Amino acid sequence: MAFGSSTLSVFPAFFRIRNEVAVVVGNGEEALNKARLLAQTSAVVRVVSADPEPALAKYIAEQGLQHVAEDFAPAHLSGAKLVFVATGEEDADTAIAAEARRQRIPVNVVDRPALCDFFTPAIVNRAPLAIAIGSEGTGPVLTQMIRASIDAALSPRLGDLARLADAYRPAVEKFLPRGVARRLFWRSFFSGDVARGVERGDQAAADAAAQRLLRQQGAPQGYVWLVGAGPGAEDLLTLRAQRVLMEADIIVHDALVPEAIIAMGRRDAERIPVGKRKGCHSKSQDEINALLVELAREGKRVARLKSGDPLVYGRAGEEMAALREAGIGFEIVPGITSAFAAAADMELPLTLRGVASSLVFTTGHDMSGEILPDWARLALSGATIAVYMGSSVAASIAARLMSAGLHEDTAVAVVENASRPDRRMFHGLLKDLPALEKRDDLAGPVMVVIGDAVAGAAIHKAEALALRQHEVTA
Repeated sequence: MAFGSSTLSVFPAFFRIRNEVAVVVGNGEEALNKARLLAQTSAVVRVVSADPEPALAKYIAEQGLQHVAEDFAPAHLSGAKLVFVATGEEDADTAIAAEARRQRIPVNVVDRPALCDFFTPAIVNRAPLAIAIGSEGTGPVLTQMIRASIDAALSPRLGDLARLADAYRPAVEKFLPRGVARRLFWRSFFSGDVARGVERGDQAAADAAAQRLLRQQGAPQGYVWLVGAGPGAEDLLTLRAQRVLMEADIIVHDALVPEAIIAMGRRDAERIPVGKRKGCHSKSQDEINALLVELAREGKRVARLKSGDPLVYGRAGEEMAALREAGIGFEIVPGITSAFAAAADMELPLTLRGVASSLVFTTGHDMSGEILPDWARLALSGATIAVYMGSSVAASIAARLMSAGLHEDTAVAVVENASRPDRRMFHGLLKDLPALEKRDDLAGPVMVVIGDAVAGAAIHKAEALALRQHEVTA
């Protein structure tokens, strides 16, 4: 067969079926699927089914659909706009399709492409917006997979935004000249404060933002998202974060954010690295704050992309303060923090009934002072401790915890590059933790988890953190 042809054998179109009759013929699961599909529309659904299976009968009753409890007859198609045939019997399907054509009614026959006048697409429903994906009947599973991807990428409130846009269209046509002014207005409408108000379900805020846009003649408004990129795996990025990346004009990203995640933004989005690795900062935090304010004041929509969650050791507090002081609108988009990813990699219960009922996030640098930090005291009471950036002070952590009374045989897990294909996992005891500082083969971010709950981890998947004496002498 030939590859590369872009010629369609069908023409994609949408039928107007408000208050029109759509007929489904069949008794079983496929007829039920078609009835469910049609029930998403404003059509009058007529099901011709002499002996419906229980699930279909229940659905007809629950939805109040028209039910013709008879074997198919030509009169059942009277006044129909569309016909769906799902008897599962070839002769019956062929005869009903022929009758529909005789009455000049477009027909779709389940699993029989040769008998179809049209094909049923996979539909992403954001009424009044609809996205239909078709494969000319050749790959329904593929179209469903694509539908799921698109559905996940679009806000559930996109239809509400479209309806609001329709309500403002007369005002836009009255007050804004054609051309650039209108384009700027609609761009800001669909991606700025109006859209965010709709997303929150705040009708008053959305209306107020739309009114401001009209007064400002469509001038674009700057905005900043503080976005959690997650621990590194692309498929752990949240759906909201993915939508924001596709919306942003500029992506300001940290060094720990993988290129594969940055590449999920718009192709034409400007990318600005503000790399902040240990001991190597390309920009100071004050410079980053000033950059975000400057870009937003220029009317840019900025995604400030941070590894993990922006509110967990991401210095988001300083950036929020700078944006508030400058009067710049912003939003937090949470991400999966590294502690959760490390626990998932190790199949490690961070809390465990009867063993650990509390969880502490901390950094190893908290151990640099003279006073034992509060989280260390919590460790003595059975809390699970997740230590970020703890590899360089592992010996100090272990020594001070043991001197404070935590047993040297308390379980420890260490994960480098949590969630990523190149992750490495180690298990051991608190007394083994100093070995972490001696390793020169760990270049990625390291998470250390300490506590009795760690004993429930899948240690068979991990390397030993330190060799035991009997292993050395064996």
